[in-house]
Amino acid sequence: MKEQRHDTRWMVSVALMAAIIIVLANTPLGMIQLPIIKATTVHIPVIIGAVLLGPLAGAILGAVFGICSLISNTMAPTLLSFAFSPFMSTSGIPGALKALWISVGCRILIGVAAGWLWILLTKVKLNQVIALPITGFVGSMVNTVTVMGSIYLLFAQQYADAKDVAVSAVWGLIMGTVTASGIPEAIAAAILVLALGKVLIQVFKKMGAGISGVQAAR
Repeated sequence: MKEQRHDTRWMVSVALMAAIIIVLANTPLGMIQLPIIKATTVHIPVIIGAVLLGPLAGAILGAVFGICSLISNTMAPTLLSFAFSPFMSTSGIPGALKALWISVGCRILIGVAAGWLWILLTKVKLNQVIALPITGFVGSMVNTVTVMGSIYLLFAQQYADAKDVAVSAVWGLIMGTVTASGIPEAIAAAILVLALGKVLIQVFKKMGAGISGVQAAR
């Protein structure tokens, strides 16, 4: 019965975090429109959820984020929406599958990586003040690197066409995006995961909804 109560609290907590992601994804704070791509803060609750509830929850929340991204790029397309929505594919079914990987698969990796990294850092007894921002920064960079790296590997020609440049220039543009957008996003994630995580860890401890990594965190 105790295990069942814990599972129920875990599921309710995941559902609440998913609701936050959906709300964020449908407000200007969640998907910030840049000239050819949408910058995001939606990965932050994915990372926090992975810290509080574990890698499985992180994967579920990452999938929710990815589906929201897919819908956003379908309903309000940009020049790069072909890389995030299978419905905007310019190369048929192969392109649609690639877009699914970028929009959903890469976002699942955020939660998995953040969840396991947090468990590792708590096992080596790293203080929360250090472990939380590290997890936030790395989780955010997983989002940027996997998404932009996948675009380079899978959609280099289409990216070049969208930017009206030669394919040889795509690598430099991708790295420019990682530097100009990805690093500031990661720094913001580190700060917010620290600020919110310290409070929420205590809340989840009292609720008994967190994973062992939360219970062991100092």
